[in-house]
Amino acid sequence: MASILQSAKSSLDRIFEVLDEPEEVADVTEHLTHDLTGQVSFENVSFQYVADKPLIQNFNLDVKPGEMVAIVGPTGAGKTTLINLLMRFYDVTSGSIKIDGHDIRNLSRQEYRKQFGMVLQDAWLYEASIKENLRFGNLDATDEEVVEAAKAANVDHFIRTLPGGYNMEMNQESSNVSLGQKQLLTIARALLADPKILILDEATSSVDTRLELLIQKAMAKLMEGRTSFVIAHRLSTIQEADKILVLNNGQIIEQGNHESLLAAKGFYYDLYNSQFAKSK
Repeated sequence: MASILQSAKSSLDRIFEVLDEPEEVADVTEHLTHDLTGQVSFENVSFQYVADKPLIQNFNLDVKPGEMVAIVGPTGAGKTTLINLLMRFYDVTSGSIKIDGHDIRNLSRQEYRKQFGMVLQDAWLYEASIKENLRFGNLDATDEEVVEAAKAANVDHFIRTLPGGYNMEMNQESSNVSLGQKQLLTIARALLADPKILILDEATSSVDTRLELLIQKAMAKLMEGRTSFVIAHRLSTIQEADKILVLNNGQIIEQGNHESLLAAKGFYYDLYNSQFAKSK
């Protein structure tokens, strides 16, 4: 009896913790009145999950339309924190993030997030046909547009080798295609959605060399003319990035392009050389 009461008390404590949480700020419904160009700015941004433990302090970044920004750092460095702020899963503690001059806190979350395309390592597909999965990026797309997007993503040939082709049903776990093939499918879906801003999680060594090359080519096609934020795992793949943000222990410690960061001989320099040494 005592254990039951103790369990009930613990449950009540957790419920009251949730009830005591401050309410999320109501969604503001300022609408975008024009097509975005993809210009992004972080203006004196500070952020902390826990009071008095700042992760980002007075961070400034100006990203021009079509530029590529790479986010690098060791595992657990906090690379996803910037993405969470950009996608407005969290609001900044102070400062502002602006898209084409609009403070993102003044935009409808739903409308704002429609401007983004995401391709993650843990590619998400649902239990439906290949065609329906691709069309999820643009429900009004014609069959011809679906095929064109698949061709651009280097996945059309693979789809046609499947039983049923574009009409093949994905199973519940999407285990009837490989990890790399799923990533190509999500790239095709993003191409069909035609977003202004991309968030990409580059492929790792968990895919074979041939598929990795196809993914890299498809990623390059997807990024053409779009503002891109790339979570990078191998520094050899982001040397052409317009800007590189280096994170460690949750904080942005360096930023620049590949050449300037190597010349500074700081954390990025050491990280790059350690990866290069391992690849020899």
